[in-house]
Amino acid sequence: MLKILHTADWHLGYTSRQLRPDDATKLGRARLKVIDTILGFAHQRDVHAVLCAGDLFDSAAPDEKWWRGLADAFGRRRDWSRPVILLPGNHDPLTRDSVYAPGHAFRRALPSWVHVVDRDDFELALTPEAVVYAAPCRSTAGATDLALYLPARAEGDERIRIGLVHGSTFDIPGYQTHFPISRDAPRDRGLDYLAIGDTHAFREVPEGAAAPILYPSAPEPTNFKEREAGYVAIVSFRRRGVRPTIHRERVAQWTWRDETVRTIGDLRKLADEDLASTVLRVHLDMTISISEQDEVEAILESLEGTVAVTPRAGACVVERKSLRIEVPADVASLGDAPESVREVDARLREEARTSEAARAETARRALLILHRLLRETR
Repeated sequence: MLKILHTADWHLGYTSRQLRPDDATKLGRARLKVIDTILGFAHQRDVHAVLCAGDLFDSAAPDEKWWRGLADAFGRRRDWSRPVILLPGNHDPLTRDSVYAPGHAFRRALPSWVHVVDRDDFELALTPEAVVYAAPCRSTAGATDLALYLPARAEGDERIRIGLVHGSTFDIPGYQTHFPISRDAPRDRGLDYLAIGDTHAFREVPEGAAAPILYPSAPEPTNFKEREAGYVAIVSFRRRGVRPTIHRERVAQWTWRDETVRTIGDLRKLADEDLASTVLRVHLDMTISISEQDEVEAILESLEGTVAVTPRAGACVVERKSLRIEVPADVASLGDAPESVREVDARLREEARTSEAARAETARRALLILHRLLRETR
């Protein structure tokens, strides 16, 4: 039985702007580290080849630390002979000066079993009974269906034929299509499987087809919207014309999680979870008293971490836009404050009640600061 590992969209060199710089660096390293996990799966499952369907780098000219890191990941594999095929995608297209160009140092650093798709008529026999055809992206955008570059099945060709291209199918509502791929490409080109990359979710198009088109997803998610990311596909073929068996295998270290917290109790429960490998975004949609503010900030500090405190979450983003802090409704909370403080309190309350929105919000914040200072001096 022929087996391949299909992966795509590594985006080495990508830096998330949603995260703090230190966290973005940590996640960038994880996208390189996951390559070892992918190659380990390929070895464990004894696949015949690893097909990498584009956007392996986040740009065509990544920093040396990224292409050298990938070359080193390949170089650490001893006694390895199965082919690995690297396809340029629309983020890292094949251009004269790209990392995939024949004269680039990255190419010289690759083992002989790593094959770069650097021509439109790329062909590689995996076994006498199976062959891979591929065509690279040569720009960041285009209207060409690269699957049409693949040769049609010749009469009498009984081999398992696998296509490898990067692009988008037509059936994603609202999605801007670059390098559009026809859903009929496997039938038109006589393919048994079309390995593609581009969108970051694990997805088969259409589901249940005899000759599937598959996105394997990004092996490490890049943002909070990527719900079905973190996988590779192990694809097994029995013979030509028989639908291959597809197994989804999780390889991601990180889980990206959005949580809306509406009570301080929910926030406490969240902080008690094991979040060491979670990229957490917390939306605070709740009203708390001034006396609860210190606890809330302490919990958030434990999640985010400080120079002196190890964070409970692997990476954390806190959205405070909907966090509301109540000002005491009466003057009893002023205690024995001086008369001048009482006068300031009264004026700020009036401003908060009667002024236009921006001025009222400024007055409310000033009230919070005033009452917080009073609490801290008692």
